[in-house]
Amino acid sequence: MTRRVTLADVARTAGVSSTTASLVLSGRGSELRISSAVQERVREASADLGYRPNIVSVGLRKGTTRTLGLVSDTVATGQMAGDMIKGAIEAARDHGFMLFIGETEGDPAIESALIDAMLDRRVDGIMLTSMFTRTRAVPAALERLPTVLLNTLPAGPTRAPAVVPDEVEAGRAAARLLLDAGHRDIHLVGAGPGADDVPPDTVAGVERLAGIREVLHAAGLEPASSHLCDDWTPPQGWAATHDLLAHHPRPRAVICFNDRLAFGTYQALQESGLRIPDDVSVVSFDNYPMADWLRPGVSSFAIPHEALGRRAVELLLAEVAGTPAVPEVHRLPVPLAARGSVAPA
Repeated sequence: MTRRVTLADVARTAGVSSTTASLVLSGRGSELRISSAVQERVREASADLGYRPNIVSVGLRKGTTRTLGLVSDTVATGQMAGDMIKGAIEAARDHGFMLFIGETEGDPAIESALIDAMLDRRVDGIMLTSMFTRTRAVPAALERLPTVLLNTLPAGPTRAPAVVPDEVEAGRAAARLLLDAGHRDIHLVGAGPGADDVPPDTVAGVERLAGIREVLHAAGLEPASSHLCDDWTPPQGWAATHDLLAHHPRPRAVICFNDRLAFGTYQALQESGLRIPDDVSVVSFDNYPMADWLRPGVSSFAIPHEALGRRAVELLLAEVAGTPAVPEVHRLPVPLAARGSVAPA
């Protein structure tokens, strides 16, 4: 096994003490009046030997390792939410930090082990991350370290801030989009009609529905129909839309609670001979790749995954730098990816 080159090796090759070599390589040679010739000899020895400083040791002396941890459930292997990782990595790199990533697959024992491993490696802060926005308890170990919740809301009191998409405003915007197009006959696929009629453990469902209901109520309207789906997948979207059509053969507008439901809704509408958007306007959420592949593409509100990752790192680094954590929720805008699925009533 190749032995790691040490500072002592550099000093011995340059013919100086380890202290002198350390001062030169840390950039303090001129400040402490070490001759140019000695400094050059130390730098040449370092380059020839391929010396690299022990960052962990340096970090422990300075009180920072310039590393951050990210502990996720399935974000790292998720097709869409992987952009959160990209945003976090880029933001960390921009500030000279390295990001360690661990994935738990939802196993509490693995999560605990990953957090312990990152604490053992003296990371400066940790992001606790979820693939889908959800509510969860913050492990006690993280209350003693700079921590940010990414795409996660705290289930109880915590000092950690949270960064999530503004799903309530996305729901409002979806309803406004259809109202502004003149629609008053608006059906819901995925949740409703009541505020509690949502799949279990879905923050997005609760908040999107709240925004939709708020705007419709302000316009003096109720959903024309609502179809709760306990799993937002294409088959359930297809079945819910067929149920909708059994009672409302000529719907004018549909809000699907995510793009996978919309895929099933498209199939059901087209099987019934209805054209999008000529007969029915459809709006959705998440902006999955399939949203653009549908014909016509479905207008969908895009989760700002990359921006979420970046904001979480910025908040974490502010705390690492000494800014006291404020346990507030930062909600990022969810922009519309407008396509061809909405037409005037």
